[in-house]
Amino acid sequence: MKHKTFLWFILPSALAMLLFIAMPIVSVLLQSVFAPHEQVIREVENCDVFGCKKSTIVDVEATAALREAAPMGRFVGTAIYTDRNHLALSEIGTIWSSATGAADFFKQVLNLPFYGALTFTLTYTALVTPLAILLGFSIALAVNAIPRFLRGPAIFFSLLPMIVTPLVGALILFWMVDARGILGVAIQSLVGDPDLSVKASTPMMWSMLIVYGVWSTAPFAFVVYYAGLQTVPQDTLESAMIDGATRWQRLRFVIIPHLLPLTTFLLLIKIMDNFRVFEPIVSFNAGAHAQSLSYFIYADLSATNRLLSSAAATSVLTILGVVVLLSPVIVHTWKSFGRTAS
Repeated sequence: MKHKTFLWFILPSALAMLLFIAMPIVSVLLQSVFAPHEQVIREVENCDVFGCKKSTIVDVEATAALREAAPMGRFVGTAIYTDRNHLALSEIGTIWSSATGAADFFKQVLNLPFYGALTFTLTYTALVTPLAILLGFSIALAVNAIPRFLRGPAIFFSLLPMIVTPLVGALILFWMVDARGILGVAIQSLVGDPDLSVKASTPMMWSMLIVYGVWSTAPFAFVVYYAGLQTVPQDTLESAMIDGATRWQRLRFVIIPHLLPLTTFLLLIKIMDNFRVFEPIVSFNAGAHAQSLSYFIYADLSATNRLLSSAAATSVLTILGVVVLLSPVIVHTWKSFGRTAS
């Protein structure tokens, strides 16, 4: 294909990416280095028959003029990134000088809002991503091995978590783990504590969020792997069977290497999705026990006075976090592609 033809071919996609991805990111980045103007306070003197006294009022006209002159706000540079609600550099310095040990230092740092949210986000991503991929792969292998006339119903039931609206699915599980729900009663009977409440325990709430994340995202991995299994070379499998390869050996040396590019694709998609976890926290009403970076953005935007600059700074940090997590996978893929091309 000629270069000119190729450029015209990708132009619509490039324009769409520029309009809906690049420009919003630039806008968020600019918003994160500007803070809203402070209200202009003016001192006035009120006099009556009892005398005069001074008071302060908001100068509406001066405040409006200031905002009109600089609509973006006042430039603060990286001040929002380093304040207590984000990277909290000064607070970390204070904690470092006063901590009695490494355990005490990390305990105090995790009590800071941003680092507490980052801890849950990383934990959720690190557990849900491999577990969902592994579960989807296992389901795909099982469905592919059953008789053909049973595959239709099996595929339907395997895709139910994807068909159900995420909010509805999360609410169903939320009601099931209630003290009066079937899972809640079962857990109480298992541990022998009739007063145990999953919703009141931070570790158990984290566990429920992770279980829901695996349950709701595994069907996507199942669909990808099931489609990939249909492309496995049957000649290679038959040759391996003739050579005496066991089922495990065929899986390890034929099927898994063949599906490796799909695994890389799933890793990229799942890391991006799981690092932006938000819906389960809202559906489970788990804000008191678990907060993610996306939930932080939601809280800033839904505040009485919308904290646009704070939300923008958290968004930029979230994007940087996704880039850092994706970098090893991308570098490995690039190296593999280079070896294949050569």
